[in-house]
Amino acid sequence: MKDSWLDLEGKTVIVTGGASGIGKAVAQEFLNVGANVAVSDMAEKAPDLEAGQGQFAYIRTDVTKPQEVEEMVRKVTEIFGTIDVLVNNAGINIPRLLVDPKDPKGQYELDEAVWDKVCNVNLKGVFFCAQAAARVLTEKGKGVIINMSSESGLEGSEGQSVYAATKNAVNSLTRSWAKELGKQGVRVVGVAPGIMEATGLRTLAYESALAYTRGITVDDLRAGYASTSTTPLSRSGKLSEVADMCVYLASERASYVHGVTINVAGGKTRG
Repeated sequence: MKDSWLDLEGKTVIVTGGASGIGKAVAQEFLNVGANVAVSDMAEKAPDLEAGQGQFAYIRTDVTKPQEVEEMVRKVTEIFGTIDVLVNNAGINIPRLLVDPKDPKGQYELDEAVWDKVCNVNLKGVFFCAQAAARVLTEKGKGVIINMSSESGLEGSEGQSVYAATKNAVNSLTRSWAKELGKQGVRVVGVAPGIMEATGLRTLAYESALAYTRGITVDDLRAGYASTSTTPLSRSGKLSEVADMCVYLASERASYVHGVTINVAGGKTRG
């Protein structure tokens, strides 16, 4: 049945990092509105998604390897015939302090290995996927690239400096690529989620690292998530709310939205 408002039925969407968390919610919502979805992820098994009106394919891909990304794009075009939308969602976050007076050069102090790992996924991966997809989109003369940023990229984040820096860089890539690709009919936009509901990605190891960098306990950290005192809407965001923004931006309803990153964070700002 035709979705008369979004009109995304039959469109082909790639969602990187779509096996869990925000990416999985985004992939599911595109399927719900009738799009064909290719999930690209490092997970061993395909995510459990409901087909809905659209078709679904899973292509295991390391986004930090350009050859694998190019092969993924080739497979998507082979399966579905074309690409209409890329959701550049794959990303990682490893909390670390710039310096740790309590444990210099210790477990939770930033080092080159962590720096490179986060930058490789969050920046190189975004670059490789955008370039490979853009070759198809520019040849068609239309399409949409949605880069997943973060509210922390706009505001910074204690204990998450590298992650925040990569997300601010993604905002700059979004603006720059919009200036380049808009001339060829391709829109480029960003989405910056704030504090989201808990997912399987919020592991004990991640929470322990983040709590340490902020000088608090894991229980304190979880209480902070629950209180949402810094969010004017007084709650965490729902993954579905980020997904809703993505399907809107991918549709012709957002045809004049270009070169901007939209904050989906309940009004959370540094003030």
